[in-house]
Amino acid sequence: MKTPKYIVPEDYMADPSVHIFDGKLYIYPSHDWDSGIEENDNGDHFNMKDYHVFSCEDIENGTLTDHGVVLSVEQIPWAGRQLWDNDVAYKDGKYYMYFPLKDKNDTFRLGVAVSDKPYGPFIPEADPIRGSYSIDPAVFEEDGAHYIYFGGLWGGQLQRYKDNKALESAYLPHGDEVAIPARVVRLSEDMKQFAEEPHAVVILDGEGNPLKADDPHRFFEASWMHKYNGKYYFSYSTGDTHMLCYAIGDNPYGPFTYQGVILTPVVGWTTHHSIVEYKGKWYLFHHDSVPSGGTTWLRSLKVVELEYDQEGRIITIEGTEKQ
Repeated sequence: MKTPKYIVPEDYMADPSVHIFDGKLYIYPSHDWDSGIEENDNGDHFNMKDYHVFSCEDIENGTLTDHGVVLSVEQIPWAGRQLWDNDVAYKDGKYYMYFPLKDKNDTFRLGVAVSDKPYGPFIPEADPIRGSYSIDPAVFEEDGAHYIYFGGLWGGQLQRYKDNKALESAYLPHGDEVAIPARVVRLSEDMKQFAEEPHAVVILDGEGNPLKADDPHRFFEASWMHKYNGKYYFSYSTGDTHMLCYAIGDNPYGPFTYQGVILTPVVGWTTHHSIVEYKGKWYLFHHDSVPSGGTTWLRSLKVVELEYDQEGRIITIEGTEKQ
């Protein structure tokens, strides 16, 4: 499937996290709607209030099943506003949904909700994860251990933290200062807390130096992790330079060496994705704002086949390829 395909044309969905459970493909997106909030750099216009789950057995030619609303803001005891993207992990017969949500102090925290089924409904815990902050959780499992990657700048509030402590005033580095990194942390055995202090996800250039703040390929948000031919591929959005990029490392913590661009800019401000292998092919799930006429907070899910060259490098996909 070389040409990108829209997969939920009847509604606005974005930020897809995708996993294979029991041989079936499940998509966990955020759910866009027009709340009437004016667009700003804090992302207040992305005022999502619930999650759907979609599943299918044939992503190229089959039909998606919409399992309906599986979690909403009103169900979460500590909720303030803004359910941004989520991800789901499986362990010991339970499915755990991790989500960012602003608390009643308008600070993003990460929460967890639990279900017996991959399609929910998900029941939220009474409190956010202790020590959590910022946005965009993505979970990677290996050998029974689960690692959660997170973080996002600007409205995602990552610039408010250093060494896992809140700063008195937020700071965004400039020029040749080192860029703010994403975070990774191993989850506890019960999947409901952090098992350690979060670590910085360091991305290096070809000379072994951390990417600088003015590098157009530095991390901004939308972490994802997958493994290919024994290597760990950390991928992410560059935010205001509007690309999906990736870096490769030798373990889940990194460091990771920058490799290239996965997806060039799409129509709409944001770009957010997941990468998964299904039935012998690799796929990139992402979104753009073409169906809404470029309204950046009304985005639509897409999927396209992803390919690697002989050296394991991801072949760049054009974000504005004609449909």
